[in-house]
Amino acid sequence: MSGAPVVVDRRKQDIVQEHMPLVGHLVREMLARVPAHVNRDDLMSAGYAALVHAARGFDADRGVPFGRFAAARVRGALLDELRGLDWASRSVRQRARRTDTARQELTAELGRTPTVQEVADRMGVTVEDISTADDDVHRAVVFSLQGFATAAADDMVTEPSAGPEEMLIRRERFGYLKHAVDALPERLRAVVQGYFFEERPMARIAEELGVTESRVSQLRAEALGLLRDGLNTHLDPALAQEAPAKEGCVARRRAAYYEQIGVRGTLHSRLAMTSPDGLPAAA
Repeated sequence: MSGAPVVVDRRKQDIVQEHMPLVGHLVREMLARVPAHVNRDDLMSAGYAALVHAARGFDADRGVPFGRFAAARVRGALLDELRGLDWASRSVRQRARRTDTARQELTAELGRTPTVQEVADRMGVTVEDISTADDDVHRAVVFSLQGFATAAADDMVTEPSAGPEEMLIRRERFGYLKHAVDALPERLRAVVQGYFFEERPMARIAEELGVTESRVSQLRAEALGLLRDGLNTHLDPALAQEAPAKEGCVARRRAAYYEQIGVRGTLHSRLAMTSPDGLPAAA
């Protein structure tokens, strides 16, 4: 009898060690959606603590796999950690929306993507102000699967209590996101993959493309606008940007890009990119 608690504790230790990679995966997923200044170690600590608590409170008799049970607990802990950081303040989100509006207006007026200086002049701010605001919100914008708009931490992180229907919708959105990135023009795709997926410095990306860092920032903004509008065209038409009244090369290229997103896969192929729990499927 005296040895029973030791056996139980060892089992809990084993299950914690077995699922430690899950914490790493969820943290990496989270870091892709938040600004670069969010500390990885802080998120890892919160995730490991949640994993230990999940092991202590897990009841196998309920019929829920521990991986699913633990993922819900860890996601909740990471969300709480982000809430505590309060990185996406109201003023930051409002400034981001104003910047996005200015870019869209200038794109319609000029028939091309405006430069950072042109956006700054339209808003009456400096180029440095634009860059600072972009760095604060871009990671959140590109991976927010709820309309691809600047959002608070609560809006960005997948809620652990998603029902079957909601989970299917989210998995479909993930598939559309993958196809939207794949359908981007080559240079825009290189910037998105390098900056967001591979987390390479902007200076390195600029060197590889043979352009300035300012140009990379401009390409990044253009890619994010295409991703958002392309996804909304298929998933939330009411949120899609209205096409400029004057048809031109820019409007035709955007329309062709939107079409490419739709023809790159089916519902089945998009759902196959994730597991039933909404995690990226193994290659």
